[in-house]
Amino acid sequence: MSRTTEFVLGLIGGILGFFGAILALFIGGVDAAFSETGSSSLTGLGWSAFLFSALAIVGSVVVKSKAKLGGTLLLVSAVGGLISISFFYLISAVLIGIAGIMGLVRKEKKNPETNSDSIGA
Repeated sequence: MSRTTEFVLGLIGGILGFFGAILALFIGGVDAAFSETGSSSLTGLGWSAFLFSALAIVGSVVVKSKAKLGGTLLLVSAVGGLISISFFYLISAVLIGIAGIMGLVRKEKKNPETNSDSIGA
């Protein structure tokens, strides 16, 4: 079965996740520049969201050959990114989560040509 839908949703979600992570890193850098300590926790969370976005892209590639593993990677990425940078990862988490659920739940369609007995052949 072609898992193109899961692949495309995961890929778009991962790319949007990269943009959200970069935005979080930028805001974390500005926060670090204006704070007295010179650091920001948002910077670390932005890097973790960056890694979860990379995991989403890997999961979207894997879902074509191994649907259960790819779906699991996508769901882990959606939840992890949402926990990391919340609002910045919201659209990405929805897209990646839908792709992950589809990778886990969708069943393979059986081909009627391969299941029938060939009497005339």
